Amino acid sequence: MKPALSARGIRVQIGDARLLDNVDIDVFAGQMLAVVGPNGAGKSTLLKVLSGDLAPVAGEVVLNGRALGAWTAQDRALQRAVLPQSPELAFSFRAWDIVELGRHPHRALATRAQDRAAISGAMDATDVANLAERDCRTLSGGELHRAHFARALAQIWSPLPDGRTRVLMLDEPTSSLDLFHQHSILAKATEIARAGSAVLTVLHDLNLASAYADRIAVLEKGRVEAVGTPQEIITAERLRRIWRVDCEVLHGPVGRPQVLIHPGVLPAEAPAPPSRIKRAV
Repeated sequence: MKPALSARGIRVQIGDARLLDNVDIDVFAGQMLAVVGPNGAGKSTLLKVLSGDLAPVAGEVVLNGRALGAWTAQDRALQRAVLPQSPELAFSFRAWDIVELGRHPHRALATRAQDRAAISGAMDATDVANLAERDCRTLSGGELHRAHFARALAQIWSPLPDGRTRVLMLDEPTSSLDLFHQHSILAKATEIARAGSAVLTVLHDLNLASAYADRIAVLEKGRVEAVGTPQEIITAERLRRIWRVDCEVLHGPVGRPQVLIHPGVLPAEAPAPPSRIKRAV
């Protein structure tokens, strides 16, 4: 199966700092790929490269069979939508106006009725329909983040006429949300993937990554340390080595690993402590 979005040999360097080093990654239609790793591992940098917002000094990104740079800006925007880690607004908008920005790439391609249907559908899907007329300055951080998620959904709401795969890219989409909306956003992203799109999300919460992702890619110091299923990736040995936490990985009836963190952190190069819990009851 060909990936909808892929990168080969990606290197990003600023001065003496190498932020990404020979990174290869694939994002497939019908799946969610979660990118995880400690602070400074290169997760957000990778997403910026894959979205076309940052040019690597080496390597190539391919979107739907063509080099990313070969697509026009509008063509890229029709195929992929990005939710950045900290969306910013230069002006005061209503929540509706924020979501409507996602329809800008569709100008002259969609009718006003189609645009309104996409905006309304995206706002319903992200639980912000009741905020449509609210000034964004009056929204909480979580409400504003969900409005921007709705903008990204509105951007790729409609299937492309030539069957190209739509790609949704989310940078820490759950960071400012309560428990309900953390799970509702990832459940919606999973639904979008199951409908045939490709979803890439950067996450810090390994339990959320394990619960929702089809595959997980671990970045460490700018390199891909491992890629695989949650069962392959979420291991106590890897968490102790990379995140330096004392933990247990539980395997309950749902079949997805769950991480139990014990208080405190491990010193660098510490030997793994003895296992305390073997299996969830």
